[in-house]
Amino acid sequence: MFKGATLLNIDGKNRLAIPTKYREELLTGPLVLTAHPHGCLLLYPVAAWNPIKQKVMQLSSFDRKSSGLQRLLVGYAEDVSSDNAGRLLISAALRDYASINRTLMFVGQGSHFELWSKEAWSKQIKQIKINDKEELPDELGGFSL
Repeated sequence: MFKGATLLNIDGKNRLAIPTKYREELLTGPLVLTAHPHGCLLLYPVAAWNPIKQKVMQLSSFDRKSSGLQRLLVGYAEDVSSDNAGRLLISAALRDYASINRTLMFVGQGSHFELWSKEAWSKQIKQIKINDKEELPDELGGFSL
């Protein structure tokens, strides 16, 4: 399970060094890097990505929302692999999409990681406000921390 948030730098060749604590699990096989509708990037091991890709591709391409999701998730999807130093190259198209320059937040989400520009991550975190039980999704009814 991938968890935690880490501020990382992108080197001059647009490579991201995967934090050492995730390398053994994350870099044992092929990876997919793609765009998310919220403006970040998603990094999946291929085994976790394939069921998502299959489900998205079963949606109707005639439905505007479904085809938009297909364009983002599958259209931007890139197979990525690490070099010997555990670094991944982030393409210009994906960096531009997520407005990632030299620093990013690398955020574990269980089966995958989200990659956010530092600025976009700050905005996302500031927007998260759960004041009472009425703001929780129905499936979390009665949930407590």
